[in-house]
Amino acid sequence: MSLPIFLIGARGCGKTTVGEALSQALGYAFCDTDHHLQLVTQRSVTEMVAEEGWEGFRARESESLKAVTAPGTIIATGGGMVLAEANRRFMRENGRVIWLSAPPEVLAERLENQPEAGQRPTLTGRPIAEEMSDVLRERAHLYRAAAHHEVNAMQLPESVVEEILQSLSLARAS
Repeated sequence: MSLPIFLIGARGCGKTTVGEALSQALGYAFCDTDHHLQLVTQRSVTEMVAEEGWEGFRARESESLKAVTAPGTIIATGGGMVLAEANRRFMRENGRVIWLSAPPEVLAERLENQPEAGQRPTLTGRPIAEEMSDVLRERAHLYRAAAHHEVNAMQLPESVVEEILQSLSLARAS
């Protein structure tokens, strides 16, 4: 059976959109760790963070990652999934990890154009453009360390999927 594929990256990079398209292309199941967590807890990410703090949310996020990991599945992870070293190791050891990278100004624009307040709580309370710059500065090395492949997420979703398929076929050939 085929290894799971984990999509990592900051909020707004397209993990869910690309993940759904990639699952169609490969005939895989699709799962989003944040959506799974919301179904299990019957609370939004914002509510979980308000009630349990970021530490409580991150612990639940790690549990969600393990719960949804299965062969033949595309898994869109929360943007902060890479913060825990155990999560980075788990993903690398149990599947293929694809980092959907994009510059902070593109991510901020996407988040401003499609706000989902209940899904995507602000991490700092500051304007989204400033926040995304800080988040990427703090996390880029973690995304890079976790990823088997880095893919440019500034393309149309179909092009991102094609680039992922090419990188995965090259990985299988080597």
